Amino acid sequence: MTITQLTIFLKVAETGSFTKAGKVLHMTQPAVSRAISNLEAELDVKLIIRDRKNGIMLTDVGKRLLIQIREILQGFEKMEQEIAAEKGLEIGTIRIGAFPTASAFFLPKILRAIEQKYPNLQFELYEGIMNQVEEWLVSRVIDVGIINSSNEELEMIPFYQDKMIAVLRDDHPLQKKAHIHINDLDQVPLIICKGGNELPIVHIFEETKTTLKVKFVVHNTNALLNMIQEGLGVAIISELSLTTLPPNVQIRDVQPNILREINLAVPSLGDTSLAAQLFIDTAKKLF
Repeated sequence: MTITQLTIFLKVAETGSFTKAGKVLHMTQPAVSRAISNLEAELDVKLIIRDRKNGIMLTDVGKRLLIQIREILQGFEKMEQEIAAEKGLEIGTIRIGAFPTASAFFLPKILRAIEQKYPNLQFELYEGIMNQVEEWLVSRVIDVGIINSSNEELEMIPFYQDKMIAVLRDDHPLQKKAHIHINDLDQVPLIICKGGNELPIVHIFEETKTTLKVKFVVHNTNALLNMIQEGLGVAIISELSLTTLPPNVQIRDVQPNILREINLAVPSLGDTSLAAQLFIDTAKKLF
């Protein structure tokens, strides 16, 4: 069993194709297939099922070994980074996952700061909803994630507090107020945007004993803003999510303050590579 074999298996699993894995690794499809067959022969287990209808599928043992193989390969990469650091070099790949708002707001600044100082570092960026980012972390697909939730399987580094604000149409009765108190929203139809916005809202309504009346649930900010513009309700959303406001839509501060905690998350701080630790340190300095 070699590092090359494990790398090939990982790419086949990730791409779902011998041909695609070969293109990524600059190998022919027969060479990829042969490497997988040799690995299965050495381990004496079937890792991959080739199905004409469904394509490539991992066996149960293949799925279990996939996480361990990622850890093995990341361990070798971590060792290479340690050796390079001893020689005064910074190399390696940082795999980063984030939800869309965090990806747009935080990552460009962090990556620019790192690239200016350490041009040899490589980045792989993954963007998805919160559950996806957490799954990528647990299964070791990524090294660092930016999430706004907590997960007992992960280690968290407090990173940023995102203020929540009220958004309403300019003819709504509440627009006359300089600040909107949560009690003002008792029984008021609300539009909720999923993806980490909803939990702080539910908590503040419970704490203030205010009745939360959810009229619509959406999954992106643009849909929410368009619905507010049509007079379908009021919303409370994170400040980071609002880059522009459509005509006839206004924002107001909310009292008491609602803060959404955004964290850096890793599978294990003790196993974090030098490159991933550099990302964490840079993010904390910048924000």
